[in-house]
Amino acid sequence: MVDVFSGRLLVGKDGRSVDPEEALQNKVVGLYFSAAWCSPCRDFTPVLCDFYTELLEETQPPAPFEVVFISSDHSADEMAGYMHAMHGDWLALPFHDPYKHDLKKKYNITAIPKLVIVKQTGEVITDKGRKQIRDKGLSCFRNWLEGADIFQNFST
Repeated sequence: MVDVFSGRLLVGKDGRSVDPEEALQNKVVGLYFSAAWCSPCRDFTPVLCDFYTELLEETQPPAPFEVVFISSDHSADEMAGYMHAMHGDWLALPFHDPYKHDLKKKYNITAIPKLVIVKQTGEVITDKGRKQIRDKGLSCFRNWLEGADIFQNFST
């Protein structure tokens, strides 16, 4: 993920700054384009939250998976409220970072919510993460992992 977030900081749900190189290394990453004002987003976010929690807290070892939220909220306060109320303990691109526009363009985001699953290089594994989680649940992670070229002793 060095390629995608090079020279940037991400933020945790608690507001702390996180080095993306360290936090995302050797992980399958879900870029979650979403917003609090979006009803389908508010519908899917708890599903993603459960998926994330199961992969990271209920499997041993924890799955090599991380979500990075890219906000389409109207304000930093709206984004922070949405993260605190509904999100899992995942990372986010800071609200004021103009890079979110580049990411939307790069990954052809025309509607939200959108969950794009990417390799370490930023190359897309699937842009249908939301549909795959809804249709297949945890089993879709195995396919993502195979597509990510990450060596990992992980089993579901």
